[in-house]
Amino acid sequence: MPRMFGTDGVRGLANKSLTVDLALSLGAAAASVLAFDPAADTGHESSRDRQRPLAVIGRDPRVSGEMLESALAAGLASQGVDVMLVGQVPTPAVAHLTGHHQAALGAMISASHNPMPDNGIKFFAAGGRKLSDELEDRIEDALEARITGPTGNRVGRISRLDRETALAPYLEHLLGTVRHPLAGLKVVVDCAHGAAFEAAPAAYAKAGAEVVAINAEPDGYNINEGVGSTHIEGLQRAVVEHGAALGLAHDGDADRCLAVDASGALVGGDEIMAVLALGMSEAGELKDNTLVATVMSNLGLHLGLTEHGISVVTTKVGDRYVLEKLADGEYSLGGEQSGHLVLPEHATTGDGTLTGLFLMARMAETGKSLAELAAVMTVMPQVLINVQVADKAKVSVSDSVKSAVEKEEAALGETGRVLLRPSGTEQVVRVMVEAESHDVARESAERLAEIVGAV
Repeated sequence: MPRMFGTDGVRGLANKSLTVDLALSLGAAAASVLAFDPAADTGHESSRDRQRPLAVIGRDPRVSGEMLESALAAGLASQGVDVMLVGQVPTPAVAHLTGHHQAALGAMISASHNPMPDNGIKFFAAGGRKLSDELEDRIEDALEARITGPTGNRVGRISRLDRETALAPYLEHLLGTVRHPLAGLKVVVDCAHGAAFEAAPAAYAKAGAEVVAINAEPDGYNINEGVGSTHIEGLQRAVVEHGAALGLAHDGDADRCLAVDASGALVGGDEIMAVLALGMSEAGELKDNTLVATVMSNLGLHLGLTEHGISVVTTKVGDRYVLEKLADGEYSLGGEQSGHLVLPEHATTGDGTLTGLFLMARMAETGKSLAELAAVMTVMPQVLINVQVADKAKVSVSDSVKSAVEKEEAALGETGRVLLRPSGTEQVVRVMVEAESHDVARESAERLAEIVGAV
């Protein structure tokens, strides 16, 4: 039976695969493991002096979040957990508030950058930490068990904070990270009609920037609809129209951030990582002068940072693998090409608003434009071909594929790269080639795709 938890919680079509019944059961199961299981390493000792453990629940604005929030809260309360509903706030706000309120667990109801009909439930352990595979497996096992809830005064209570009160500790935390005033910087922020619609513009304005907020009017249905970090075109136009120094684009739950320079050119996740890595290195704050990135990060990131004495350690695709590597090496910066960056000193998960603040602080500190800062790396042309195969496992052991990859890598030399990655959910192998020119990358990728498809 496949795992219910994916790389980012439980996600599916709301009211079909992700039902109210499932949310109710997940709440009860999560309570049994994260609040009450003494054998589970959840780290929530600080909450055990309460009469009942506490859970913090936030959500993005999509309409299905209303019913799922009610069901999840009921499941938790049925097991003797008090629930604090903090409403429409970013995912990293929930992670922070889980630690701030010394809660046993936190939960975010969101499908991130997915379209409105989808939704998801992501849990945090005490301190706002992401769950390990072991804890997720324990919750899945608990779903199969018959859980008996308490009665009387041991049943959990459900309370709701207004958004201003809920966001206050998170915004105070964000502003405490800003080391250089942002006065003089004009920024356009695309909130994707999502969870950042209030928090991100407020944080940037409080830090001193002049803020123009767009797509900050969620109605429950318009989240991610042609806007945000997956649809950057509107932000590119707005930055030029408003004469802004930069633009920042968030996704539906605001754990990601992509940027646009003053000319409207995209500054992607790799370039943002390069800018921050160089700044932290110069300040002596980049542990072992090392950045953590996934295998999908552009070769230009590696080449550009190498010139400045910065190493790049790579992981599998997925923010959980970045987080694991950051923890293992006690590194200080990591992230993904998608704009999901993690600064462990300040956050337990990716935080798009925190990323935006750090990026603008670097601009203010150096007096340089975003385009000048992003020039630390040159994005290498990248071609990605998804190849439908009969058996992706056979591809990974195929001698003909291995030989072809070796041949292409030899031809590309140090200025190119080949990556073959099987899909986690489909019989598909992703063939990615980077090279000095798009034509070279395309021709190499097409040759490899033909051989992969023939296996």
